[in-house]
Amino acid sequence: MGLISGYPVGAKIACEFRKQNICPKTECERLLSFTNNSGPLFIVGTVGISMFGNTTIGLLLLITHILACITVGIIFRFWKNDNFRSYKKSDYISSKNSNLVTFSNLGSVLSESITNSIQTILLIGGFVVIFSSVISILKSSGLLHNFSLLFIPLFNILHIDTSFISPIITGFLEITNGINNISLIKTKQISINIIFTAFLLGFGGISVLLQVWSIISKSDLSIKPYIFGKLLHGVLAAFYTFIALNIFPFLNFDL
Repeated sequence: MGLISGYPVGAKIACEFRKQNICPKTECERLLSFTNNSGPLFIVGTVGISMFGNTTIGLLLLITHILACITVGIIFRFWKNDNFRSYKKSDYISSKNSNLVTFSNLGSVLSESITNSIQTILLIGGFVVIFSSVISILKSSGLLHNFSLLFIPLFNILHIDTSFISPIITGFLEITNGINNISLIKTKQISINIIFTAFLLGFGGISVLLQVWSIISKSDLSIKPYIFGKLLHGVLAAFYTFIALNIFPFLNFDL
């Protein structure tokens, strides 16, 4: 569901699993680290077609995003492995039976589902509006430009166009604005644009991080595994994208 529906559905489901005692705390934190992802409609439709104007780029980003997600899931298989063994099978069966949907409670379940969906939509929209406003304030005040100057020496050492600095910082705050700005940068090596986009899609940005934090705040789940998992997801997605762009000739988008 996290791969199909996008942020923050995976986190929402993992949190519900914990609230209903379907999974132990450690297992839900593992799920949280790799099940909250960008959706295919956003990656292929919005990023690939609308922003980059290329369906192949969107499909490439989607494939590397999924591969990175699977890799993070495999790595987090070893996260606090011993704690999972203490969870008894009887605990899962009892919690499963207590959460069965019957005809008598169908109305309340549907009502709760609709309410939760509306709350999640408002939550997403609210954070996007807030961070878009914050980004606009940072730009108009000159703070974003001044902060970008700190990274110029690093980008010069790496031989990367310094015009990427501001969009990357923006993407760390809110991915849609950041990726859109990255796609607008005209360079002969568009592969750099794609690699940075892959990282931001995997990481999700602080806006999504706070969305997830607000969702799990009513449970005993820790945000730390999620932060580490998303940083790892971003790095792996960028790495897989870099490898694909250099291995397959038909993925050469550079001018």
